[in-house]
Amino acid sequence: MSDKMVAPELFRPPIAFPEIPYDHLLRRSAERYPEHVAIIYHDLSLTYREIEAMVNSIANGLRELGLGKGDIICLFTVNRPEYTITLNAAASIGAVISPMNPAYKEREISYQLENCEAKAIVVYRELLPILQHVLSQKTFPHLQHIIVTGNNVPESMPQAIPFGQLLRASSPQRPPAVEIHGNDLLALPYSSGTTGLPKGTMLSHRNLTTNHLQFLTATRITSTDRTIIFLPMYHIYGVMLTGIFLAAGGTQILLERFDMERTLQLCEQYGVTWFFAVPPIILGLANTTDLSRMRSVKYLMNAAAPIPVDPARKFQERTGIPIVQGYGLTESSPDTHFSPLDPARIRLDSAGMIVHNTEQKIVDIETGERELPPGEDGEIVVRGPQVMLGYWKDPEETARVLRDGWLYTGDIGHVDADGQTYIVDRKKEMIKYKAFSIAPAELESLLLEHPAVQDAAVIGIPDDEAGQVPKSFVVLRAGQQASPAELISFVNSKLAGYKKLHAIEFIEAIPKVASGKILRRELQAREQARRAAPQGHA
Repeated sequence: MSDKMVAPELFRPPIAFPEIPYDHLLRRSAERYPEHVAIIYHDLSLTYREIEAMVNSIANGLRELGLGKGDIICLFTVNRPEYTITLNAAASIGAVISPMNPAYKEREISYQLENCEAKAIVVYRELLPILQHVLSQKTFPHLQHIIVTGNNVPESMPQAIPFGQLLRASSPQRPPAVEIHGNDLLALPYSSGTTGLPKGTMLSHRNLTTNHLQFLTATRITSTDRTIIFLPMYHIYGVMLTGIFLAAGGTQILLERFDMERTLQLCEQYGVTWFFAVPPIILGLANTTDLSRMRSVKYLMNAAAPIPVDPARKFQERTGIPIVQGYGLTESSPDTHFSPLDPARIRLDSAGMIVHNTEQKIVDIETGERELPPGEDGEIVVRGPQVMLGYWKDPEETARVLRDGWLYTGDIGHVDADGQTYIVDRKKEMIKYKAFSIAPAELESLLLEHPAVQDAAVIGIPDDEAGQVPKSFVVLRAGQQASPAELISFVNSKLAGYKKLHAIEFIEAIPKVASGKILRRELQAREQARRAAPQGHA
């Protein structure tokens, strides 16, 4: 975007961010604030000096296991200090972290382990049974080490390595230097795509390090700030939060999951200054009677899905806490846009403005080439140092979304005269359930495995709490029978809970173009007509 298209007071100029390996963000904070509390987890409080020593111990332990540059380590756990420690330890030795959703079922675990060729996995002890079942069903030739949270070897898996043992047995001294380049792979989160199974998103040291600093610069978070991280750390939003607070020298309180009462209690106890949320949580807060325990909060940030404007306005009026908006994708590490901090310039329906060192274009939806003027809707296209290297083992999809360094987001929106961006439509096919993206193709492929199903198509339908939930249109094979409940159970037993099908409608044929592509807009129109019809006449 050219300077003349935005108001000067809102334009974020380029900044010379340092070219450093990811773990150096933590190490710089440990040097500056060694005795400052970095992580609080239940009754455990860890200083920056202690966190750095633990990172060194795990890094050295991983090296002793034979893990090194380019080796992939899956993280299959809920929010715990081991998550942050392992991420920084892997960065120290040039290894790669691939986060795994702890809600995954066997099929999803197996797919990611095999696709990313993981050499090791760090697993939360309570999730070990499901991993053992996966390992009993299939051989993963690349997988050499299973590291389990805790201090003891589980009787059911004597070959596993306790995380605590690795921590105690390895040197807390800084590991031998590994030459790290900015484009070296650091993280491989899996992002649901519209065209099939989840894709590994290749994020480099430069991608994540720079994006953390871009976000810190936009938010002005410092060592005096404190936050609660209940958003899942396997999600790029959670990865960003744990990373930026370490980079700032601030304090993060970890929770395994969101609990309203517990969160408000911790908010008051620790004087939380930044509160990071997603729309369902904002909705819950707006309907909570007593919000006095949030009096220390300076800003509440919404991201991962469009903000519910009316509840957000209600929350602001009751608390006086400004709500700011962040926008981005897994493919951009994730942050590309952030609201101005000045309350007079915050617009609840805006995604904010581009962060430092980021360019944006709004292009014609049909061609993807012609740049559109302010106020005109088109596809949002961004370019910057935080944009991914590409998709793991998928050059065709990489070429589709990355063109001359520009990331084609698939989101539709426009820019106003002040440089603020507005999202008017979600990605064309993705279903947005709360903070999570669901690929219709993944659910469709599962439905097609059922012997009674000839064809299927999945769309998102409105839901007051979740935003959208998946619904499928199904064509049954001639002579075959199956109930909606049977098909829903068949699919949902193989997927993480957030992906589950909520409804099925039988149909004679799935509308498609000549090439076979599903015409989802026709199915959406059919659904809208059904909902608009008088009750009993749908």
